[in-house]
Amino acid sequence: MPYRIVVIGANAAGAKAASKAKRVNPAAEVTLVDRSTVISFSSCGIPYYVSDTIPSLKELVSTADGVVRDTSYFRNDKGVTAITGAEAIGIDRAAKRVSLFDRNRARPFTLPYDRLVLAMGSSPAIASLSSMGCPNILAVKSVEDGVAIKERAIPGKAACIMGGGLAGLEIAEALSLKGMRVTILEKHHHLLDGILDVELARLLERHLEETGVTVLTSCRVAGFDGTTRVERAMTNLGEVPADLVILAPGVTPNVTLAEEAGLTIGETGAIAVNERMETSDPDIFACGDCTETVHLVTGRKVYVPRGSTAGKQARVAGINAAGGSALFPGTLGTTIIRLFDFNAGKTGLSEADAGELGYAVESVLVPASDRTHFFPGATPITLKLVAERDTGRILGLQAVGCGAVDKRIDAAAAAITFGADAGRLSQLDLAYAPPFAAATDNLLLAANVLNDKLAGHARGMSPVRVREKLNGDETFILLDVRSPVERLEGVIGGSTPLPLSKLRENLESLPRDREIITVCRSGLRAYEAQSILAAAGFANVSFMDGGLLAWPYGLEHPAAE
Repeated sequence: MPYRIVVIGANAAGAKAASKAKRVNPAAEVTLVDRSTVISFSSCGIPYYVSDTIPSLKELVSTADGVVRDTSYFRNDKGVTAITGAEAIGIDRAAKRVSLFDRNRARPFTLPYDRLVLAMGSSPAIASLSSMGCPNILAVKSVEDGVAIKERAIPGKAACIMGGGLAGLEIAEALSLKGMRVTILEKHHHLLDGILDVELARLLERHLEETGVTVLTSCRVAGFDGTTRVERAMTNLGEVPADLVILAPGVTPNVTLAEEAGLTIGETGAIAVNERMETSDPDIFACGDCTETVHLVTGRKVYVPRGSTAGKQARVAGINAAGGSALFPGTLGTTIIRLFDFNAGKTGLSEADAGELGYAVESVLVPASDRTHFFPGATPITLKLVAERDTGRILGLQAVGCGAVDKRIDAAAAAITFGADAGRLSQLDLAYAPPFAAATDNLLLAANVLNDKLAGHARGMSPVRVREKLNGDETFILLDVRSPVERLEGVIGGSTPLPLSKLRENLESLPRDREIITVCRSGLRAYEAQSILAAAGFANVSFMDGGLLAWPYGLEHPAAE
């Protein structure tokens, strides 16, 4: 059946929806419209262009075969008419007509449609602050933004990044690699708030500081000092020098066009759609960063703008707009980022997410090498696995470190999607050979420890909670069960040394009426020590999850014991 299909927005979601609609229904007349002259570009690649990791802008607007995705490409290769420099200004749903404004010729025009797809994306969530119009205050959204940032990335100068989310951190890395002195200003308690729990975020922050990036958390920007050019940011933590300011405080969905057309806006502030990507008008679909979706764990509506999600939604929207039938069930919010040589990722719910939603959870922190420990290049990574306490259902995984975190995140995403519990997860038949993983992969190890916790055998405590107890008035023994040689590498202040090999013969030297928390390098020996103490009748004993590899705070360096 021939259709007139109009797609508003020609980047990740819109371009894919238009192309898919034409493939599904070759007889359809598909028109792709965008206000910009540069279309179908990878905004996720902008930081890598700024850092020179990607040398040419052409790479961001080209296919894997090197063909530039311009209007000629869409016309000749895709059979889609692409109109650039045209801004959609209204939708007449009764007449099925879109009103547009040709920015090049300064004239209005209209396009009729049988089916309409909205893919307007998102915009930076930028508040109004003093000196916002200065030329050295920029956002990270368009190709033009990338060019402007790269031109102003002067080695030795100071750059302030307002926002410690994904975009802010990626541009922070890019500017640091260009030789700038970078400071990240994050209003929340830790970086990647809403993605990582605090224990793992602190490990990331420590790594950034070690690379020379300054991280200021709980930092609120009141304004900028400067009229024609900013010189410093004014914050609650003091003045921060700034020759370049990058605004990366997150994004908001572009919904004005849909809202003015009377379409339903969801509880998240994005366009409400069903599994078919239909809006409240069955002839209008929406996809990408302008839409909300469903979280696969909770069933709740969420706004999680991701290029990967946009692509899946666009495929469904294109199929259905062309008369086919497809469903998009939702998202886990799976996320990954690389900063210098440090990787961080998440899928599903964090422990903080789950707590806010009222879940009773159990979690584990497990550091281990990303491949067999004796194989050259083996690197520790730390996993945090979260499960529902009563059922053992896996709710989420976070992973950080310089090793391969991506495949653990991906395996967990599959397991969560299909409803695995900790028992099923621990039995996954994952690929093993020394260059790739240990015989018991990190993910399976985490599931095993989680099973032990759920069964009541393992009693762990997070490093954050241990530090709170150390800083408080609580009286307890922090028992370091490493060897004397290991302790020379650094200790937690106030800890008591007693190597695991000597624990059984020294049980009577420990007070039975005191709380005892055991600690080692990775948590394994500390768990063994907790088991020994529990079997010997010590009632109030636990181990520090993740050991010193997951301890994101400072250590003391004692003399030889």
